[in-house]
Amino acid sequence: MEYLPQIIFGIAFIVAILLFSKSVKQIISNIKLGKPLNRTDQPMERIKQMLLVAFGQKKMFKRPLPAILHFLVYAGFLIINIEILEIVLDGLLGTHRLFYPYISNIYGFIIGTFEYLAVAVLLSCVIFLIRRNVLRLKRFWGAEMKGWPKRDGNIILYFEIVLMTAFLTMNTADLSLQERGEAHYIQTGSFSVTKNFTPIFNSMSTEGIIRVERTMWWLHILGIFAFLNYLPKSKHLHIILAFPNTYHSNLEPTSKMRNMDNITNEVKMMLDPSTAETPPEGEPDMSFGAKDVTDLSWKNLLDAYSCTECGRCTSSCPANITGKKLSPRKIMMDTRDRLEEVGLGIAKKGKDFNDGKTLLGDYITKEELNACTSCNACVEECPVNIEPLAIINELKRNLVMEAADTPPEWNTMFTSMENNGAPWQFSPSDRANWKEKA
Repeated sequence: MEYLPQIIFGIAFIVAILLFSKSVKQIISNIKLGKPLNRTDQPMERIKQMLLVAFGQKKMFKRPLPAILHFLVYAGFLIINIEILEIVLDGLLGTHRLFYPYISNIYGFIIGTFEYLAVAVLLSCVIFLIRRNVLRLKRFWGAEMKGWPKRDGNIILYFEIVLMTAFLTMNTADLSLQERGEAHYIQTGSFSVTKNFTPIFNSMSTEGIIRVERTMWWLHILGIFAFLNYLPKSKHLHIILAFPNTYHSNLEPTSKMRNMDNITNEVKMMLDPSTAETPPEGEPDMSFGAKDVTDLSWKNLLDAYSCTECGRCTSSCPANITGKKLSPRKIMMDTRDRLEEVGLGIAKKGKDFNDGKTLLGDYITKEELNACTSCNACVEECPVNIEPLAIINELKRNLVMEAADTPPEWNTMFTSMENNGAPWQFSPSDRANWKEKA
């Protein structure tokens, strides 16, 4: 019985790691369903992008108030969780505050700093909850933000409030026990925040305070394990994926549209066959654009998993602002939902899985796609360099080049471009006639 708590902790730790590893493996497998895309050039520039955008949250500060609150939650949660290493070792070894003897001169300062950050996280989460549910900011109440997406945004805030409260209560009880000279509780000295709250335990028995401290200790660490396994099912997976996603950002100007190699080669064959590449024999039929998630690149799929659902893209989208159905956030959410569905199907039934559904049509409609003006506002606004426009363009290409499903006005423009080299219905030789009338 002496080692029972350590055994229970060890089992909980192993189960948490195994479940998380299984989820990560599935996510990686799903992303690999995408088509190849080279994003390994200019490594130093990519590291710079990752440090500025993911770690430094550069793009968040276009909106200062939420940026500051988000940075406090982000930095506080990451830094506080450094303590997890000590808690895990304590849980496995049956020790208490294992690191204190080795860094006793700065231990109190470190834990005190963690406590200030915990208070900052608590206050920030409360403000975020008010913004979402009391002030009801418009971008948190879009048509796609119902059901699970809405609950998910609140659940993670409740999660963090509980974890920070458990951490602070645990430290307060710990200090109270130190003051009583309880043998197991090493004398570490006062902590910056919780030293002010130890009097609340004055009327409690030592055994009662130990129960509080142990309960909060277990709640804190088991909550961390639960949080770890909640992440892969939540939009908050961006806590991890923001780093690889920004590293693999598109370094080209956002206005530069990616050409399709097979189309470029077809044009070369028409204009100068000597410059074109001869397709290898036995090559499968050429396809254009994307109809389902497996037609998109792996980076498009990584984008979908990295989406924070913050709604900045949608709130800045001119089409959405004018009442059209297009929502770049919904494009990313639909892509992720469809990818999860396809990945799960392939895992259960093999690579030939086919449920008769596609991303284009069953999830994203042509009305949404046709509303996009390719202005790049969504790409510019995204705090983790996601490119909704890249997915929209691929789906549009499929509509135009595979399904020949375009609005009549577009067909008129296409005909003019084919015949006149411009969208207008007059000969190239007449383009400068306006000067004579000016």
